[in-house]
Amino acid sequence: MTDLDNLAELRLCDPQDMLGHISRLPQQCAEAWQNAQRSALPERYRHARQVLVLGLGGSAIGGDLVRTLAQPECAVPMLVNRDYTLPAFVGPETLVIASSHSGNTEETLLTAEAALAAGAMVVAVTTGGQLAEWAAAHALPVVRFTYPSQPRAALGHSLILVLGVLCKLGLVADKSADVQEAIAVMSEWQAEIAPGVPAVQNAAKGLASWLWGGLPIVYGAGYLSEVARRWKGQFNENAKSWSFFEQMPELNHNAVAGFEAPQAVSQTARVIMLLSSLDHPRNRRRFEVTREILAARGIKCQTVEARGSSPLAQLLSMVHYGDYVSYYLAMLYQMDPTPIGNITYLKQRLSQ
Repeated sequence: MTDLDNLAELRLCDPQDMLGHISRLPQQCAEAWQNAQRSALPERYRHARQVLVLGLGGSAIGGDLVRTLAQPECAVPMLVNRDYTLPAFVGPETLVIASSHSGNTEETLLTAEAALAAGAMVVAVTTGGQLAEWAAAHALPVVRFTYPSQPRAALGHSLILVLGVLCKLGLVADKSADVQEAIAVMSEWQAEIAPGVPAVQNAAKGLASWLWGGLPIVYGAGYLSEVARRWKGQFNENAKSWSFFEQMPELNHNAVAGFEAPQAVSQTARVIMLLSSLDHPRNRRRFEVTREILAARGIKCQTVEARGSSPLAQLLSMVHYGDYVSYYLAMLYQMDPTPIGNITYLKQRLSQ
């Protein structure tokens, strides 16, 4: 097993510097917010009655995280679409945000064309590719950014730019102060969990070591419900590990019944509960009771508490922490965190 305190060994296992991308998330968010403030959107887009984000994988998760932030204050419904087809409601009153890091995601391209054909108000969020070319050809607004990386490593851009579009259009309140708080909280927490901090003092390294050889299952509620999905995806893509996520309170209506069998899974399961001071009190109580049930079944569980006061700061700080944990787990498995061989193979086969 890799020594997480051996920085030279970590660099050998991470030749494309995924660690560098993780450490730059606060900077990404700062740059993305400045970029969002410069974006120009048609006035008629302010009259949207629904918001639909198109995206897959690392581009879609930004939309889902924004959806959880916007839901308590946005007066119109917001959904994320991860498919080849559109919901029937899409029409002239729908704001469609087509998010694709590469600009070449086939599902996003197809649904963006369908949205335009339905008369929707479309804006593209991308680094370029076919999506940017298509949007320019149809005189559609493009919020363009530059960040060479795997899509999941550009979350600061995909999240903050989508949030910025909603703020620009008056669908949610200005988040400038929250962005600044989130950057500060992430930077402070990062100082405690960076690779140079020894494992005996580094909670993220400790959590990764606890997960090693087990099955990570992540629970979240409210603003952290989609953060649980992000943690699951990072364990999959960075650590090349099986992982699953559940959302509270829904998991109390089904998942808790499945703690009994098979015993082999119970013995390898490692449940991580993502907690927030902003959790609904009943969800907080549900986490407590669920932990009692897990303990009674001998299933291992740990909790992680978000930091910050605003929902955005708590959400991003927990995302950032999870990114570090997934990186350290990749190192323990001696996996290069950047390549995604099975996904690359799928894309190649599907293109034939």
